[in-house]
Amino acid sequence: MRYSHFFIPSLKEDPKEAVLKSHKLLLRAGYVRQLSGGIYTYLPLGLKSLRKLENIIRQEMNDAGAVELSMPFVQPLEIWKESGRDEDYGKELLRFKDRQDRDFCLAPTYEEVITDLVKKNVKSYKELPLTLYQIHLKFRDEMRPRFGLMRAKEFIMKDAYSFDADEKGLDESYKKMKHAYENIFKRLGFDFKFIKAEAGEIGGNYSEELMVFSEYGEDKIVICNNCGYAASIDEAESVSDYNGPLESCRQPRMTKLSTPDKKSVEEVAEYLKVDKSCFAKTIIYESEIGFIAALVRGDREINERKLKKAVKIKNLFLAKERDVEKITGAPCGFAGPFGLNRQNGHIGSNTGNDDADINADTGGNILIVIDEEINNSEYWITGANEKDWHMANVKPGRDFNFDIVADIRSVQFGDKCVKCQGILDVKNAIELGHIFKLGEKYSKVLNAKFLDEKGESKYFVMGCYGIGVGRTLQTLVEVFSDENGINLPVSVSPFALAVVNLNANDEKITEISEKIYGDLTFMGADVLYDDRKLSAGIKLKDIDLIGIPFKIVIGNRTVKENKYELEIKTNSSKESFDSLDALYLRIRQLIF
Repeated sequence: MRYSHFFIPSLKEDPKEAVLKSHKLLLRAGYVRQLSGGIYTYLPLGLKSLRKLENIIRQEMNDAGAVELSMPFVQPLEIWKESGRDEDYGKELLRFKDRQDRDFCLAPTYEEVITDLVKKNVKSYKELPLTLYQIHLKFRDEMRPRFGLMRAKEFIMKDAYSFDADEKGLDESYKKMKHAYENIFKRLGFDFKFIKAEAGEIGGNYSEELMVFSEYGEDKIVICNNCGYAASIDEAESVSDYNGPLESCRQPRMTKLSTPDKKSVEEVAEYLKVDKSCFAKTIIYESEIGFIAALVRGDREINERKLKKAVKIKNLFLAKERDVEKITGAPCGFAGPFGLNRQNGHIGSNTGNDDADINADTGGNILIVIDEEINNSEYWITGANEKDWHMANVKPGRDFNFDIVADIRSVQFGDKCVKCQGILDVKNAIELGHIFKLGEKYSKVLNAKFLDEKGESKYFVMGCYGIGVGRTLQTLVEVFSDENGINLPVSVSPFALAVVNLNANDEKITEISEKIYGDLTFMGADVLYDDRKLSAGIKLKDIDLIGIPFKIVIGNRTVKENKYELEIKTNSSKESFDSLDALYLRIRQLIF
């Protein structure tokens, strides 16, 4: 392809709306353009790379025995109501009506549609196992789309769904898909790991995420470098061998301490000259069952997913300042666990009614949940529910009552592994794949059955396997880029190599450039020929920005010395050849 005939609207400066390096590069190099918040156009460069990435995924899925299809992006809302997930997805499910006043939605995922399809077309165990997949659009009405293709509203995913007769069959299908994923991401050159994960809205009884390590990843994963234990920060567990606050924290009895204008744990710890681990901090939340007070050690963070699981709720939000003041009787920063179950009056909940009573199911009480570490130790420092005061030597059960004890803390670096007692590390990562054992979750609610070998009606046993294709493309840019631009693998780069004519006004240089371009195209190489009548500096910078792996530069030196130079972007090296035959042989070795 001639550069002058292609459409590459590059930018000289980093776009203001972009934060991640990869987002900036995709915009600057002319791979994508934003149409609206979280909605992107793939420009010709981006589309070429996307299609190459899709083909790698397609090859491995086909080799694993999966069969490709394409399902409707627009789905009847009725099928979502049948499964009960229309409410689970909330506002992320974009609903609309057609001209006949029928309810529809844009597909955030495809479990309902694929289950309905197989239900109507597969009747016997003889047709199983069956794995179907597609590479298609999804839409989720994200509240805060950000980071380009990493968290967009409209995005491209590979979805696969397996149907088996029993759990043993599901295990086999799951292993095949997991192996296919390993092949895909090895081919892309990623440093990745499967970790145990929460199933979320998709559901099922077991799931794993495929995480790619990146310092810019918005996800955190916990890894034991000793035994290999790995889990998402939301699922990770650790051994607590905490022995309680230091002697310097201890008082002979519960004691009231003056802490003027000191609100945060850091401020109070510095003022009292104690460590942050001496504190049991109290955080007030609101939920569908009312208000919740959660306590963890002062140097830890509350894991909100663990807290939701412990209380068995779906929604959890930090309480508003005015509600915290009504519940505790003090400004934010002085909350403690004392007397919360004795609060009276009208306290706004997340029902939207600011004058509503605390949820009737709690009898006007505040549910108190404490982390295991808080229950296993004494001598805590807490807020006193009074401005400018804290309490010391606080003992759970003696000085305040609580409702639930659970692991509600986030694992942090230095914690001990639950499997081998080794030291845990916390790393940033990007989730690119998620695989699930769904079991009968969808086949039961949608009444999807087949006849087994005995002629008995059984529910399909299902698995689900997803890869964020657009997100994977941006992660390739995030991980494989340098100070000069994008640095994609040959298998995904929009063009395998570039021929750069440094002086399009010079007949001899142009003659050699045209010959090389023609020869390489005839060989079947995917070539971008920069034939523009621009300065050599602009051309070379543009090719580096686009991220083409190999570059042949044709200039005066080529004409005078009859030498041909090949630049390799991945290691910034150069190779020189005395003949075109030698150059072409090397190119065949590199790209075919």
